[in-house]
Amino acid sequence: MSHLSRRSFLKTSAAAAAAFSAARLHARARHLPLGLQLYSVRNLLPNDFDGTLHQVRAAGYTVVEAAGYFGRTAPEFRHSMDQAGLRCVSTHHALNILETQLDQWLDYAHTLGLDYLICSSSGGMHRDPNSKGEPTLDDWRWIAGEFNRIGEKVKSAGMTFGVHNHTPEFAVIDGTLVYDLLLQRTDPKYVVFEMDCGWVYASGHNPVDYLSKDPKRFPLIHVKAIEHEPDGKVHMPVLGKANPDYGPILRAATGLKYYFVEQEQFDMDPIEELKLDADYMRSLNA
Repeated sequence: MSHLSRRSFLKTSAAAAAAFSAARLHARARHLPLGLQLYSVRNLLPNDFDGTLHQVRAAGYTVVEAAGYFGRTAPEFRHSMDQAGLRCVSTHHALNILETQLDQWLDYAHTLGLDYLICSSSGGMHRDPNSKGEPTLDDWRWIAGEFNRIGEKVKSAGMTFGVHNHTPEFAVIDGTLVYDLLLQRTDPKYVVFEMDCGWVYASGHNPVDYLSKDPKRFPLIHVKAIEHEPDGKVHMPVLGKANPDYGPILRAATGLKYYFVEQEQFDMDPIEELKLDADYMRSLNA
């Protein structure tokens, strides 16, 4: 093969590989339903629960993840979802709630028809309730054991238990990264992870690294944009206006079942910004 023809072949092969990778991303984005974490509309739901859900559906979202039930019984909550044309597939509860009220919320989850029950937050808990300060490595080891215990019970109830992260899970204690410890000490049969990609990025890590290493542990992700302001605070604009880039993340997340857009701050009308977020996710398969 001549030098010129070899160069042309390599260019053609690289272009074909890039096109194939893009096609896989587009197919994945098209296959997955557009999801929203309802924490995004937490300030709207108390004033107009059903109307807000209808606005969420009109913005293009079809599946949601709950973050509180706003005083509604499980049948009432399920009815509102059905009327809005939404399917609630997952919910969030803090670890201290799961420690003491798991049976109650499993019953609630059954009525909603949930697939996943997620621990929204575990940071700050201690094996000894009288302990103060940041959790130690021993505390995190205990938390991992509690995840296994809760996860086994959730699995027996016909659902999957998962762990959502913020930034405390990326603390380094005595040379150990807490998130790595949790991945190592939890049983994949009982515990999956819902990666909040925005908080992973804010912690100085790349979501792709974890998703590429063990994609089956991550059937769920949260999608949010993060930017650091000069004063050190975090701002969350609409998707596409800040990092991380969700193209590589979706390509790496080959075990993904659902993603949930979550916008915690708004610069203008929340529903209008959530429409822009939906447009961004659709653009990934344009």
